[in-house]
Amino acid sequence: MLRGSRITLRPIRGSDLDDYWAAHIDLDSRGDYFPRTVISETALRAAHAEHGMWRADEGTLIIEVDGRMVGEIEFFPVTYWDCFEISYQLFGRAHDGHGYVSEALALLVDWLFATKHRERLQLVIVPQNAASRRVAEKAGFTLEGTCRGAFFNHGRSNDVLVYSLLRGDRVVDVDVI
Repeated sequence: MLRGSRITLRPIRGSDLDDYWAAHIDLDSRGDYFPRTVISETALRAAHAEHGMWRADEGTLIIEVDGRMVGEIEFFPVTYWDCFEISYQLFGRAHDGHGYVSEALALLVDWLFATKHRERLQLVIVPQNAASRRVAEKAGFTLEGTCRGAFFNHGRSNDVLVYSLLRGDRVVDVDVI
């Protein structure tokens, strides 16, 4: 587990699966910028049974506040670069604006650089997602540029912004519990 001042990041437990599934299929809670794709409940439960949604080079963590699941953050390899991509979402608009994602991102970034051999972390953000852009900039990520038409969502191709953070850009300071 990773503990911050207000949040905890922890693996998905078997007892979380019903609530996690409900959040996963609630497309309206994803907002306008998170992908609308879903996996089946059977596939989700099978993946959790097989590896707990956690492997050496990829994983999903619950963002927890006061014992409540408020979102998720995940990392996965970009196989053609020395890079992990990070993705995050909150489960419902009631959790917006509290800084939970900023804290989750800072914790995960520090942990990844402290424990994984990757030089680069990146975020891929739809340009209109001002909140996510602020999260990236607050965490020290650098805007590298625009990938035109790279993200299909809501029935159309969208541009995305690529933000990066290199190992040397960040000072590691995280408590792993």
